[in-house]
Amino acid sequence: MKPNNRLLPAASGKTRGFTLIELMVAVAIVAILASIAYPSYLNHLRKGHRASAQTFISEIANREQQYLLDARNYAVSGDATAIATLGLSVPPDVTPYYTIRIDPATPTLQPSFSIVATPIGTQVPDGALTLDNQGNKTRNGQPGW
Repeated sequence: MKPNNRLLPAASGKTRGFTLIELMVAVAIVAILASIAYPSYLNHLRKGHRASAQTFISEIANREQQYLLDARNYAVSGDATAIATLGLSVPPDVTPYYTIRIDPATPTLQPSFSIVATPIGTQVPDGALTLDNQGNKTRNGQPGW
């Protein structure tokens, strides 16, 4: 019967296995990769939350157009009652990251509205998202989303 060679010293007199230095190098490499990947992951999450808010804002705008046909005015109030008037509620994937309100746009003779999504928490770097009755979209004051 042959003895188990895995536990016996190697020919040079050293035991087989990892040294502490090798383990520390491996841990350092993993730490460097994690430090690069984590900010990218957070950015990806922020974009996903923004996309959810943009989808909901677009849905509000569609409901506002339908409401205009029925009531000859937009549902605007500056708080959540206008959203409830449209038969909507803010989705749970938007609530922790944005505060949504529907404001009357600049005073004009025609009915108008502006939907504003104000970021909270980790979304603050994104800036506010707006959509008005003309279809103009802005993010942080800049045109487009």
